Amino acid sequence: MSVSKTLGMIFAVAVTGVLIAAATRSDKFRVQRSASIKAAPDRIYPQINDLRRFNTWNPFERKDPNLKHSYSGPESGKGAAYAFDSGTIEIIDSSPASKVTMTLHMLEPFESRTTVDFILQPRGDTTEVTWAMHGPVPYLAKIVHLFIDMDRMVGREFDAGLASLKTIAEKP
Repeated sequence: MSVSKTLGMIFAVAVTGVLIAAATRSDKFRVQRSASIKAAPDRIYPQINDLRRFNTWNPFERKDPNLKHSYSGPESGKGAAYAFDSGTIEIIDSSPASKVTMTLHMLEPFESRTTVDFILQPRGDTTEVTWAMHGPVPYLAKIVHLFIDMDRMVGREFDAGLASLKTIAEKP
């Protein structure tokens, strides 16, 4: 057998293996991180429920200071929206001092729609803030997820954002 045929067969087996492995992956994903913040939920909540304030500590916003963006809808709460170069985020539900739910519509690098939840739970003199993102995983994304650890990549950003939120919320 020639070298090119052998290499072709190895390549075909590798591609088939990747496609089969991707097919066995979950149709849904979830990334979640939590932080304990020494502040009452009503002090933290406005930092999330107002997208302008949210973007002062949001690590994804801080990555590109030249990002073109605009705000629309109410200043805070349900209907408040933020559009940026590669997508939009909108608050779709808001429960004072306990929960903010957003929808994230990304256009690049792949179009996707995910849900983002912030849950604030009082724990004595602290508040546990949980930042979660979840949504569907189409087949092409399953292939990408075989090579890129979304939990680690996005989770790292969530950890950084929660640390920034903690700094802001704990200021006297």
